Amino acid sequence: MSPAPSSIPGLGTPADADWETVVGLEVHAELATETKLFSASPNRFGGDPNTHIDPVSLGLPGSLPSLNEKAVELAIRVGVALDCRIQPSVFARKNYFYPDMPKNFQISQYDQPICVDGGLELPSGRRIGIERAHLEEDTGKTTHVGGGGRIHEAGYSLVDYNRAGVPLLEIVGRPELRTAEEARQYVAELRSILVAVGASDGKMEEGSLRVDCNVSVRPVGSRALGTRCEIKNVNSLRSLGRAIDYEARRQIDELAAGRPVPQQTRHWNEDDGRTHALRSKEDDYDYRYFPEPDLLPLEPSAQWVEQIRRDLPPLPRDRRRRLAEAAPQATPGHVALAVERSMDHLALVAIGAGGAPERVMTHVVHNLADGVGLLEPDGLAELIGLEEAGELTATQAKKVLAALVERGGSPREVAQSLGFEAMDTAELDALVDGLIADHPDEWARFCGGDDKLTGFFVGRVMKATRGRADGQAVTHLLHTRRP
Repeated sequence: MSPAPSSIPGLGTPADADWETVVGLEVHAELATETKLFSASPNRFGGDPNTHIDPVSLGLPGSLPSLNEKAVELAIRVGVALDCRIQPSVFARKNYFYPDMPKNFQISQYDQPICVDGGLELPSGRRIGIERAHLEEDTGKTTHVGGGGRIHEAGYSLVDYNRAGVPLLEIVGRPELRTAEEARQYVAELRSILVAVGASDGKMEEGSLRVDCNVSVRPVGSRALGTRCEIKNVNSLRSLGRAIDYEARRQIDELAAGRPVPQQTRHWNEDDGRTHALRSKEDDYDYRYFPEPDLLPLEPSAQWVEQIRRDLPPLPRDRRRRLAEAAPQATPGHVALAVERSMDHLALVAIGAGGAPERVMTHVVHNLADGVGLLEPDGLAELIGLEEAGELTATQAKKVLAALVERGGSPREVAQSLGFEAMDTAELDALVDGLIADHPDEWARFCGGDDKLTGFFVGRVMKATRGRADGQAVTHLLHTRRP
């Protein structure tokens, strides 16, 4: 293994302008079934090691797989949500030796997967192709004890088969991503779809969602793909972005130095911010695939697939479009954030109840980051009406909103309980006139064009009224009095 390139200036550095990064992702999602893919053992995170097991999970002689119908349904849900074609499929044996796969083969789908030719729409609107999504069983978990936790440093290793046989859906994207940020958006969008259709909880921290990342580079303008390296089991969006940026930079430096990039499987080390070679990359023929003799071909009926399609909830892309239509002045980023926080329903109902769309989105994006609590959509619309009528300042409205989240109720009653009452116009006029008289030098400079002094006068009005005055109204009064 050659040392890491010394020219890497830092984490997250983008590839040179003369090079293009090509990224394709393989996302493994654990499906939210009660039991494992081919047996009745519980599909449950945690538990004492080797307690969620049975003869099938352990690959004991004479044990036979029995396909979990719910796992098939969830796979079809995801396939339909990703606009895939659902087709007859066949299970195969993928042969390899590793302690966490006790049979020495994995039951997967190879040349006839259940879902093919789909796509995923990023929040930006760009569509990324999905080559396939196939069912397979998960492996167990090996813990290397001692050293840095890697196998070559360990004093010994422990194997836990609780995860062996858990149903996985491997979603293989086409190599159409070009930046680390696009890759993060892709995984975030895919995770939101999986959660929306009830196929997976999407918890990367628990291993429910794991990403293998294929990275290559090529000169800008080239159509040929470079030699890819696969980074295995990246378990957070932050790590995904850092790993892609590092690996692209590493490959560019290798090629610039005249050294070829070998096809490898690599490991991302979060501590040192680098990828490290694990082994040369396997090809399909290395696994000696052949049809699984103990399972029949899987042929979902067209009626079943159509029923699953009809029962799907609204998908994130559809929710974004609906909210963007209701709040056309909102930026795509704010719309995407509202949907990500599951606040689009609140926003739509509040807008439908008469809330000004721009103010609704302002509160959703900036003032409700910690959740909606007991806030009702009608209450948000009424609160915005009080703001629009000048009965509450922006600062007061924010405080009323926080109280509504905590305890609910009527915005007007909450405002009164907090002592927020609209100031009489004559009272505010008199206060501004008094401040002008008390600060003649500052007023002269303001009249001379020093607009920075607007804050000076507004601040004193707010202090004198204990926040009851509307800052915009004060600013208007000041400018109407300027010669």
